[in-house]
Amino acid sequence: MTSRPEAPGSVCILRLSAIGDTCHVVPVLRTLQQAWPRTRFTWVIGKAESRLLNVMDDVEFITVDKRAGLGAIGQLRRDLAGRRFDALLHMQLAFRASLMASQIRADVRVGFDRVRARELQWLFTNTPISAHVREHVLDSFFGFAAALGVHERILRWDLPLPQQCLEQAARVLTDERPALIISACSSHALRNWRPERYAAVADHAVRRHGMRVLLCGAPTDAERRMATAIEAAAGERLENRIGEDSLPELLALLTRAAALVTPDSGPAHMATMVGTPVIGLYAATNPARTGPYLSRHWCVNAYEEAARRFRHREAAQLPWTEKIELPGVMDLIEVDAVTDRLDQVLAAAR
Repeated sequence: MTSRPEAPGSVCILRLSAIGDTCHVVPVLRTLQQAWPRTRFTWVIGKAESRLLNVMDDVEFITVDKRAGLGAIGQLRRDLAGRRFDALLHMQLAFRASLMASQIRADVRVGFDRVRARELQWLFTNTPISAHVREHVLDSFFGFAAALGVHERILRWDLPLPQQCLEQAARVLTDERPALIISACSSHALRNWRPERYAAVADHAVRRHGMRVLLCGAPTDAERRMATAIEAAAGERLENRIGEDSLPELLALLTRAAALVTPDSGPAHMATMVGTPVIGLYAATNPARTGPYLSRHWCVNAYEEAARRFRHREAAQLPWTEKIELPGVMDLIEVDAVTDRLDQVLAAAR
């Protein structure tokens, strides 16, 4: 489609996971809502991701438990029985997601262009987005709005956080000291930095800038072990909040933080939603493709060096989706590079 058509009555978005990618969907949705204020939007989303985004009260969410396997497909069929949408935005490439898409009846079925439509996604759609190469994930998602004739790009998230989440964040961060949040773990262990290096950054934040440092994350064994190791290596007192905050509560904390330090992870994109600077640690993945959209200039980018050292090629010669998730790759990021970024973020804020 090359021009904006009449506003559809209903649009279904299919993007199940992960946290970061669902965060990228939100400004596309907000753009479409502004263009078509009377259109009804339904979002088929993963169970974990819905815990963050279902605070949006102007969208219908249909939650899918991906752990249910084929049973989840049958449940979605029952949830959508008798319904038909004017358009489906099939924004996930996994074949499992395409099986979900097969249960969604829609006249226009938008998917990725043939080059990017991996895992046979093109079989489940009838309207490809425009082909582009080497663009950020969020930019690729805006291609879905353009395919429906909406070419504006409104970078607006504005999740209406529950008042109790905002009040809890205010109780946790009660004084005037700037807060640094460290979310140390990605869901991919080989994207994680060493705990002693996080500890060195935390000590710098306290000693140089008088900051409070909070360790935040999910209540998993891996995140608890990481936080314990960071605390043991640190010379200054840190505040360990692993497992204490729901996703909306963490988002509320991020609204009050001066900065976030994290590898390629969901919290990087959560912080972006509330305008908090993200010092992203990137060596295993390319921040130009998956970095925090509004903080890519604050990221410590060792991906170029990783490409040369581990792939023996320049990063520009690698496939755009190439990950270098290998032992030792994150060691390319030095502590001084991260503390320098923190100094710059705080100076810019002043």
